[in-house]
Amino acid sequence: MLTGIAASPGIAVGKVLLVSPELDRQETHGVQDDQQAAFQQALTASKNELMALRQRVSVQTGEAAAAVFDAQMLMLDDPNLVNPVCQAIDDGVDAVQAVEKITQTLTALFAGMENSYMRERAADINDISRRLIRHLTGSPQLDWTEMNDPVILVAQDLTPSDTAQLDPCKVLGFATQSGGKTSHSAILARTLEIPAVVGVPGLLAEIKGGDVIGIDGEAGEVFINPDPAVVNRLQQKAAIAARLREELTLLRDHPAITQDGHRVELAANVGHPKDIPMALAHGAEGVGLYRTEFIFMGRTQLPDEEEQYQAYRTVVAGMKGKPVIIRTLDVGGDKQIPYLNMPSEANPFLGWRALRMCLDRPELFKTQLRALWRAGCHGMLKIMFPMVSQLAEVRLAKELLAQAREELLSEGYQLPERIPVGIMIEIPAAALIADQLAREVDFFSIGSNDLIQYTIGVDRMNQQISRLYQPLHPGVLRLIAMVIEAAHRQDKWVGMCGEMAGELQCVPILLGLGLDEFSMSSGNILQVKHRIQTLSAEHCRNLAAKCLAVGEAEEVRRLVESLK
Repeated sequence: MLTGIAASPGIAVGKVLLVSPELDRQETHGVQDDQQAAFQQALTASKNELMALRQRVSVQTGEAAAAVFDAQMLMLDDPNLVNPVCQAIDDGVDAVQAVEKITQTLTALFAGMENSYMRERAADINDISRRLIRHLTGSPQLDWTEMNDPVILVAQDLTPSDTAQLDPCKVLGFATQSGGKTSHSAILARTLEIPAVVGVPGLLAEIKGGDVIGIDGEAGEVFINPDPAVVNRLQQKAAIAARLREELTLLRDHPAITQDGHRVELAANVGHPKDIPMALAHGAEGVGLYRTEFIFMGRTQLPDEEEQYQAYRTVVAGMKGKPVIIRTLDVGGDKQIPYLNMPSEANPFLGWRALRMCLDRPELFKTQLRALWRAGCHGMLKIMFPMVSQLAEVRLAKELLAQAREELLSEGYQLPERIPVGIMIEIPAAALIADQLAREVDFFSIGSNDLIQYTIGVDRMNQQISRLYQPLHPGVLRLIAMVIEAAHRQDKWVGMCGEMAGELQCVPILLGLGLDEFSMSSGNILQVKHRIQTLSAEHCRNLAAKCLAVGEAEEVRRLVESLK
């Protein structure tokens, strides 16, 4: 058995199809002008192909999954890629070799960067390189639909383009030697519900084409030519999971109530109006996080007020009276938008981003706030400001929100009397002054992803130290407890919209700490609801008190496992 990173849950047993990144090609030939023209044609064909792929993925799996291709489309216009290739061709290098040379240089450059987001771009550059070379040489595109029998893919890595085209009817699962849980291919695998194990050391040396393997995407295990006993165990685990999924669907319209009568709200994190039907189908009681940045991505200019209003209105009305929390623009860090002319920063996650940028660009921010006020007429809208670190930021944002309302009223718009306003708690400083912030807002939503990495000082995308990214670290739990207590003292409610809210091992502790709302990916809602229904709130409070008194995440895990 080989062990890797559990990237996408599920069980698969089947024959191996080895996927090689090498292209079967013939080099292009011709005079210099022909090579330049060939490169430009390859750029155009690649852009068109990516646009079509993005559109198909958006329709099939949602905007969040499709957005991974925005970066690649922008790269195809990046002078840092295009100009050196053109110069190499001018120097007499043929187009294929020029693309290979420049993209290899860029890949090495990005792969060596400290920032995890920038390192991820190396995979995108490899994807772009293969696409350009394929168009330059006329090599056929890998077509998964041509496979006769279902297989398990094994590769060094799969590009986002490869993964987006996988057909769950033909591809039972995949295992890769490289990659991480937060890579684009892993995210797409979870969206497509294809079992996957990534980052498996020595995978390619141990497996050959035609082998039969079993993969457990939940445990991160790969079994090579498993014996009947192992296959039977995997099949039993898969059958149990299938029965559980069927049982969970019966819970869709039932509230999340503990055995001793304590109720919490379960909401969905969404990134596009098309995601609303999925949220409702999984029993979401509201939208705990709507990410407005996706409206701004994959384009060349800012969306105007009317376009934003229509998008927000669709989400608010689509939830049919259930609450919708819309987060104001949160870009920067791992979400770069070229047309905003954001500066290059050594550490963009701690830089000019989110609310900080919006407060410095009031004309941009005010447009969004006006659109939100107008959308508030169509349902139960709440507004949330991200990346708050101090009181002054909240007060200025609220002032701009009030100004936007006065402007709209003077223009004759009918608007709600008020819209509840909250903030994300994702910076430790905000957690430490939560008692002061609670006086300024109606609710908090804890952004656990950033809160954890900022508190522990760990880049969660860095494979070398990913083991240190611990949601159950007592320091993180103490900050969460502090935030909830500060809010409750002033009769304000607290939600959580980070991944931690949807992790089953975290649910009992969060429940015991007093979290009021859990917001997560739609697909996690029913299993979290089932977990809550098996718990006693009193027992969870006792558990939380014990967890706050220990010093290691491992001690917390043992306490959670001991909960009956």
